[in-house]
Amino acid sequence: MSRLEADLERCVGAGACEALAPDLFEVGDEGTVTVLRPHPEGGELRDAEEAVRQCPTRALQLVAEQPAPAAG
Repeated sequence: MSRLEADLERCVGAGACEALAPDLFEVGDEGTVTVLRPHPEGGELRDAEEAVRQCPTRALQLVAEQPAPAAG
């Protein structure tokens, strides 16, 4: 599973992420991005990858998460 993260110190609110994946990102009035769905799945994952590539300030990243070990 992957997790979307945004570095709000780098974000300038360009809006490329929101334009590419409006279900995943929203740029607020304060000019920074909010990650709406931090764990994209299926087709959303491709949109997330493209948004990360297109971010002009490299404020976004997609981090691979290790699955939790099974209990028991």
